[in-house]
Amino acid sequence: MSERPPHRRPATFKLDDPGVIVMDPDDSSRPSKGAIHVRPEADPALLPVLVEAPLIPVQRGFRWGAMFWSALGGLVTLGLGLGVTRLVEDLFARSESLGYIGLVFAIAAALALIVVVAREALGLARLATIEKLHLRASTVLASDDRTESRAVVQDLLGLAHHNPHLARARAALQGHADDIIDGADMIRLAERELMTPLDQEARRLVSQAAQRVSVVTAVSPRAVIDVLFVFVAALRLIRQLALLYGVRPGALGMFRLMRHVIAHLAITGGMAAGDSLIQQMLGHGIAAKLSQRLGEGVLNGLLTARLGLAAIDVTRPLPFNALPRPALADLAKDLLRKREGSEP
Repeated sequence: MSERPPHRRPATFKLDDPGVIVMDPDDSSRPSKGAIHVRPEADPALLPVLVEAPLIPVQRGFRWGAMFWSALGGLVTLGLGLGVTRLVEDLFARSESLGYIGLVFAIAAALALIVVVAREALGLARLATIEKLHLRASTVLASDDRTESRAVVQDLLGLAHHNPHLARARAALQGHADDIIDGADMIRLAERELMTPLDQEARRLVSQAAQRVSVVTAVSPRAVIDVLFVFVAALRLIRQLALLYGVRPGALGMFRLMRHVIAHLAITGGMAAGDSLIQQMLGHGIAAKLSQRLGEGVLNGLLTARLGLAAIDVTRPLPFNALPRPALADLAKDLLRKREGSEP
């Protein structure tokens, strides 16, 4: 058995005392007996900063799937174009007036298709901008780069320029921007000023969607209605959160956004969230207070809230650093409190 070192009573000493030896923090040598050894602690400012991992894994290499779908889409577009051309020619051969009517319809359809494609491309570009902005902000929090932080804040201000509710927050951020020296502090200030009202509104949207799903799935008579309603509610919630944070996705953007949300749930362990949700329900005594249908409704509401929190992480342009991340436990308390209050 190893002997315990003798207990030393508290004492005072001077640093210039020859009996005091200041040791290197990395020195692992055994100190000599009879001397007072002082081992300084590491400077907190020099410690590494914890930065969130990227929400979306970066895909590398040649994307054969994208090439296949692009080529298939090109072939389908060429086939449709040839079919429309032959249809217009047949209409002109049958009657000149029918030919002009068909030509007008074809031009209108082509114009609408160009507008739709442009909107989808713009939505995908804005979603990519949000993703890059999130990664750049995470990099600045780790590197404390002042120049890059100002570039990130300028891009963030341009993204929030179309939101009238952030006018006061934008003015406050621009007024204090010259007073901030550190790059990480600049990102934290931008998060506190611009993300606070958006996070509050996002929490309200997620809570309302969870309550709506809980009520409908508790009273619906068919399981098919539950599945359809939950799916539509999830799509609507993700679109609302994307619009709130400035993404404004189209149909393709929503498909890509859904993929990112599901991938984020898988990365953060969302597939095993059912166990923790059940534990929260049991911890609040729901199993003894609610019927089976009401319990299923509450569980569906909590799962919807979990999906909404993942959507917030994906669509938010800045990582959570200065502000607390919305917790599922808080949303569960609100949902369960309202459910218990609605009981007779």
